[in-house]
Amino acid sequence: MKLCWQSVGLVAGLSRGIEALQTRQDVPRDQLQYDANYFQQKINHFPDSEIYAKSNLSHGTFTQRYYFDDTYYKPGGPVYLYIGGETSAPSRFSNLQTGNIQILMEATNGLGVILENRYYGESYPFNSSTTDELLFLTTNQTIADNAYFAQNAVFPGIDGDLTAPGTPWILYGGSLAGAQTAFSVKAHGDVLYAGIAASAPINVPVGYPEWYNPIQKYAPQDCVTKINGIVDNYDLLLASNLTSAVKEFKALFGLEVLTDDRDFAAAMADPIGNPGFYLSSTWQELNWDPAYGSRDFFYFCGNVTDINAPEEITEVDYMFANYTNGVPWVGLGSYANYVKTYTLPNCASGDYNSLDCWGTQNASAWADTTNSLRRSYIYTSCIEQGAYIDSPKEGPALLSRVIDTSYEQQWCTWAFPAGQTNSIPPSPDPTAYNSFGGFNFSADRLAFIDGDQDVWNDLCYHSNFAPPRTESTDLHPQYLITGSGHHWDSYGILDVEAEPQFIREAHLWQIRTVQKWLRGFDDWKKSKTP
Repeated sequence: MKLCWQSVGLVAGLSRGIEALQTRQDVPRDQLQYDANYFQQKINHFPDSEIYAKSNLSHGTFTQRYYFDDTYYKPGGPVYLYIGGETSAPSRFSNLQTGNIQILMEATNGLGVILENRYYGESYPFNSSTTDELLFLTTNQTIADNAYFAQNAVFPGIDGDLTAPGTPWILYGGSLAGAQTAFSVKAHGDVLYAGIAASAPINVPVGYPEWYNPIQKYAPQDCVTKINGIVDNYDLLLASNLTSAVKEFKALFGLEVLTDDRDFAAAMADPIGNPGFYLSSTWQELNWDPAYGSRDFFYFCGNVTDINAPEEITEVDYMFANYTNGVPWVGLGSYANYVKTYTLPNCASGDYNSLDCWGTQNASAWADTTNSLRRSYIYTSCIEQGAYIDSPKEGPALLSRVIDTSYEQQWCTWAFPAGQTNSIPPSPDPTAYNSFGGFNFSADRLAFIDGDQDVWNDLCYHSNFAPPRTESTDLHPQYLITGSGHHWDSYGILDVEAEPQFIREAHLWQIRTVQKWLRGFDDWKKSKTP
């Protein structure tokens, strides 16, 4: 039998598919690994824009990494595009393995793909990240990546054309990636069929003290009360300019090396969450699935509220009582002991005053132009995302009031000096980011799903500052998960019926929503055909 080259390729493809299937059958699904694929992405999707055209770097392409899972795919099934967000693509594998993309793939014979965001993981356009080279790291460029990828993607081993709009592409993202999902569906709805935006910050201010509100409301109240009181008293020392007492207070936590009072305040708040890149597992890292969550926050609170703490710990509560009319600082000894025992070891270098830990005042360290997750994330915060975590101007505070938005803004100034074709604003300008709709956001076949205990929820669709959400329709579905944190719907255990009720019902809602959308795809597709 004479084989043409096309047939040889087909046989080889089938052979690779059988080998891959055998390999996957031998590996537990939650341990599956995926081969990296690479796509030539445009550096600049807007050649006519003066913002980008002024740069001689605006031409050409860069290599963007992606991974896919075709375990459940059958011809005619949808493509689920998981937006990588502010991290590397491999760190998102769990969404293909057991998470909500796996759930939707299985329910609809779909294919799942993770696209790594530009300027993250291995998908950097340039070998470094100078201010000029970061010009193309904007929301509009990132969401244009998603549409261009959907129109041109190839999945090795899969026969047929799966590109959009001929195939239904349904996006999913959580957190920043959730916002990018929403923006992508709205801006490129002629290409991208639908999306689910989880815990998506769609309306951002410059400062965001509300980050602590869910902790104030839902955390153990004896713990919260003690921390609020200790923060109040620390702020009293600062306001009274009691320099020697402040030094003693820092030493109590083992952090006397942090001469900047704001750095110390951030370090003290590390177990709770702080404006920098905290080292602890905080309230945000709680999760219904113990495989991905951490109970460290509750261990911390358990220490702060320990009624059986030894005397050498509790007597510390009286160390500064002379500054508060003899009233002890209840919980101080346990708080400080926890930080020394469990938080400080998280600083791998042992140099607490370094940028790797809690020292932020080394301007030259911020100016390092090496490609990194930290640098990319901070840049987007500095130019358009804002949402700097700061302390509330009034009321109780879990973070010292010495920290305001200027604390983080100084990092921007040090990190991104003006280049020849790009410079950062003196303060983040969220105008472009919020122009997609803010709290009045709406797009057809875009679902918003949030958690009421999420620290970021007041930037999301179900924010306390948003209009009341009283209706959910097939075109504009919405769901608030009571008792849920930050995009908890992302996670799964390969058995929806065995999940906790509040997560199970969210996943069943997502399945119903997508299945209804898919029933209308053919009519939508016809409307896109000339």
